[in-house]
Amino acid sequence: MNTPRGNTTGLRVTLASMPWQSTELPSLPIALLKARLAETGPADTVREYHGYLRWAEYVLAETGGEITPAACEKVSIDDVFHGIGDWIFAGALYDDPEWRVAELEAYAARPRGGVPLDTGPARRMRALAAGFVERAATEILAGAPDVVGLTSTFMQNTASLALARRLKELAPDVVVVFGGSNCDGVMGHALHRNHRFVDYVVRGEGEEVFPVLLDRIRSGSTPEHVPGVCWWKGEDSVANPTTGRPVPPALIPRPDFDGWQQALESSPVRPYVEPKLLLEGSRGCWWGEKHQCTFCGLNGSSIAFRARPADRFRADLDHLVKRHRILDVITVDNIMDMSYFRDLLPGLAASGWDLRIHYEVKANLRADQLRLLADAGVHCVQPGIESLSTRVLELMDKGTTATINVRMLRDCEAEGMTASWNHLYGFPGETDDDYVPVVEQMPALVHLQPPGSVGRILLERFSPYFERPELGFAERRPHRIYDHVYDLPEEELNDLVYLFDTPPAGISDAMEKRLQDAAARWREAYPHSTLVVRDEGEGRLRVEDRRVGWPQADHVFTGWEADAYRALEKGRTAEALAKALDGGEAAPDARRAAGAPSASGTAGARGAPDAVTLETWLQELVRRGLLFQDGPVYLALATRDVPVHKVAERMEENSRWRPHV
Repeated sequence: MNTPRGNTTGLRVTLASMPWQSTELPSLPIALLKARLAETGPADTVREYHGYLRWAEYVLAETGGEITPAACEKVSIDDVFHGIGDWIFAGALYDDPEWRVAELEAYAARPRGGVPLDTGPARRMRALAAGFVERAATEILAGAPDVVGLTSTFMQNTASLALARRLKELAPDVVVVFGGSNCDGVMGHALHRNHRFVDYVVRGEGEEVFPVLLDRIRSGSTPEHVPGVCWWKGEDSVANPTTGRPVPPALIPRPDFDGWQQALESSPVRPYVEPKLLLEGSRGCWWGEKHQCTFCGLNGSSIAFRARPADRFRADLDHLVKRHRILDVITVDNIMDMSYFRDLLPGLAASGWDLRIHYEVKANLRADQLRLLADAGVHCVQPGIESLSTRVLELMDKGTTATINVRMLRDCEAEGMTASWNHLYGFPGETDDDYVPVVEQMPALVHLQPPGSVGRILLERFSPYFERPELGFAERRPHRIYDHVYDLPEEELNDLVYLFDTPPAGISDAMEKRLQDAAARWREAYPHSTLVVRDEGEGRLRVEDRRVGWPQADHVFTGWEADAYRALEKGRTAEALAKALDGGEAAPDARRAAGAPSASGTAGARGAPDAVTLETWLQELVRRGLLFQDGPVYLALATRDVPVHKVAERMEENSRWRPHV
């Protein structure tokens, strides 16, 4: 390829992020690459094009304010599994306003949860997509770029492809480069070979490869040995092998959000959004390196865990919060580095920052660890709960149990912390019997935060279920949502797309409905339900039950019963509980709080029960909904006092921040 515009020194590079992503967030790929290019190509001129913001502005103006950024947000977050965002721009990509309209309508007419999909707003936005692509191309070309880099994740493909096609029509010499999660592995090669107007695709992480590719473009040489790059050799699409070596944390720069903030603050959509910062503490998944969850493909081909040193993460956080004066921070880590509990969180807790941080964590955190997270400003966690059945969790290879997951929900409630989670089902090998105790006990959990959604798993590329068909999903085809998006044969879609359809596995339709209905009742009851335990001193506990669906009652425990209920806060079998009571190990914290001396406060001195009495008592508390039973394990469900005004707020955030997968 010739050197763009004869440029032998600095390049004019535009980094663009098209719909769809949240209008409240900056584009982290743009922010990272801009910062990286400042290090590797200081002679280059780098511009940003926040296409997803410009789209929200365009729709707002063209509809006279009827379609607000909230509608764009819904498409970005809620409609990802229906392919609505890609469909909206598919007509612009194929230059056909009626492209696959009938196919979408047929898809939407099939009830989901008893309700057909509402495509009205999407149809209105579809009519505006081609005009927006024309405007975006004109605005980008006004900066006379040599290279336009487009980042694509989830539903950004068709909008980005439509823009790329129009850029090449208007300015054939502009070099178009794609990157992002939609370009990982074979997906990147399929995207390249099926779209001749895409010059290069960077597969995998871009911090190392993209600057090298720009050097080749600057010099007019081919990227023959640049790892992972797809390029055209004549009419042949060539996919260079990847190195398989992940980018080290030292090469991941501090993101540059200056351009995004300037664009947002001057945008007419600013009154509609509450901006948040994004920050990255790690990449990959330390649990997935050992036991990748069978259904999860989110890490793509780079699951190796790498964490940034805590002091560097803290320095970047402080810098960005001060510079942008935004206190809401979303970390994009798939899992928190456990060393942060020692090296990062105590300092944040002592900093005095009034932060609201969102973090993905593992569910088996202790109560004191959750308290430290809350003190450090972590307002919302995404703990990957996924199920309340221990056997199904074993099928997922989650490394947790139903007891641990319910305990996490209880302790989050006690800390006033949002727990964002989804309940999944449809795993090969699960049975209806696995869900009977889940459904039967959901009414006892209505004071805890319900799942944001309850749904059947989809087969994801890069997941163990995808890579190993013998695990239960040998029959698969590209997800039916792509039928109303792409003009490609199935064999090409097999390489291009991320989601796949499979024959339903696991539970029956009847159990699926029972689970959905029980979760719906849980969501309805949660804002009005509490179950609070109070230590009244002198070895006396009071559990105040104000849950929807249960008689309002105060349950008073004294003697060994009070010790036993406290001992069950961590979850124990009846045998382990009996040993704790006999040994005087139960609930020492409660006795200390009541001022009782340790010797006279032992459980043995309070009359430990025999095995039959203890088992009868445990079953009675399960019947009252005061304990959760997970096979032989019992867990106390009552929380410490929670401010009532927090309940509705956490319910809203639970729905808002539910994960894509």
